[in-house]
Amino acid sequence: MLRVAGLSARYGSIPVLRKVSFHVEAGEIVALVGSNGAGKSTLLRTLSGLHPLTDGTILFRGRPIQSLSPATIVRLGLVQVPEARQLFPNLTVLENLELGGYIHGRKHVARCLEGMFSLFPVLSRRKRQKAGTLSGGEQQMLSIARALMAKPALLLLDEPSLGLAPLVIDEIYGAVLALSAQGVTILLVEQNAMGALGIARRAYVLENGRIVLAGDSEELMGHDDVRRAYLGRDYRHKWER
Repeated sequence: MLRVAGLSARYGSIPVLRKVSFHVEAGEIVALVGSNGAGKSTLLRTLSGLHPLTDGTILFRGRPIQSLSPATIVRLGLVQVPEARQLFPNLTVLENLELGGYIHGRKHVARCLEGMFSLFPVLSRRKRQKAGTLSGGEQQMLSIARALMAKPALLLLDEPSLGLAPLVIDEIYGAVLALSAQGVTILLVEQNAMGALGIARRAYVLENGRIVLAGDSEELMGHDDVRRAYLGRDYRHKWER
């Protein structure tokens, strides 16, 4: 589904990503974990065409996309849920969802809305409410649902648990597993390493713009370096892959 090879990017003269290589197979949940400042969000922005790369290739479904516009990349099925939600706060929940499916037309939007309300029932109850008045957890649900309206083949999730209470994180991760069961491929980028490793099949660890570890999530969860570097709740008792 996605193959990244030798990807490098910088901000001005400062290198941020250094020869990053990884892949995501169709149907997988793959985690990319790393501390704040490791380059995770820059990597997702580069995949989405929002930040230029200086070297490397990005193949999505076998097609190079590194020179394509963000709009074209979304139309191909690579859709990002950005960090900090980035909703339209003065528009309603319904209007945010409609904008998410805009590229596919009104009939598509009408067909997909019920599925979003089924995945996140609270959004149905809040659909006439302005997005900026929702709780943090509700905003994260809306951000995910808005991205799903664009019919992603591969969903890029940037820090979906950031700033949320444990019970809300449980609900978000439950929705991620439900989406995976429906056939959506997911690249989950998280600082919450134990939570991400608990629901992903495979994982990569990004440090200072480089992939330093890769492997099965269960193996990485028990890796001494990972356990020392990341403190967080272990979700293995709740989520079964």
